[in-house]
Amino acid sequence: MEQHLLSWFEASGPWAFFTSLLFNTVFSIFAFIPSVFLTAANMAFFGFSKGLLISFLGEISGAMTSFLLYRWGINSLGERELFKNKYIKKLSNTSRGEAFILIVMLRTFPFVPSGAVNIAAAFSKTGFFTFALASSVGKIPSILIEGYSVKQVMDWSWEGKLILGFFSFCILIFYLKRKK
Repeated sequence: MEQHLLSWFEASGPWAFFTSLLFNTVFSIFAFIPSVFLTAANMAFFGFSKGLLISFLGEISGAMTSFLLYRWGINSLGERELFKNKYIKKLSNTSRGEAFILIVMLRTFPFVPSGAVNIAAAFSKTGFFTFALASSVGKIPSILIEGYSVKQVMDWSWEGKLILGFFSFCILIFYLKRKK
């Protein structure tokens, strides 16, 4: 997937920045496409620092667009109680300050699906400004961790091997627990 994204960036020429933002927004709206491939492509095409900044801006623009679209869809359906998930319930019953902290905490972890946070926030009573600010603050450590991890795996240093081994171990443990 990374190679396809790189070819899109190359074909975009001076508009590659906007192409990346568009892909981030689409990935965020569909909520099931991991953004780690886009972060890797951004870092490979734009360099580490600029790629991280573009990934951060793309993640934020995608999250805000998704939030607004999901909120519009939920309001048009009139189904706020569609999901009975305890985290969505918790988020929907929080004050503005509590919602801010909860969204920041969920965003801080790089491998918590952004789509899940966007959907949960859209189902809640969280305002757009609170969501946008909390998402922006929470995405900073998340994108730094994701970017560093991707860089180490791409460089294939001992840290990259350790990171890949750790995630492989976590997937194995998750699979074994699910199987039981």
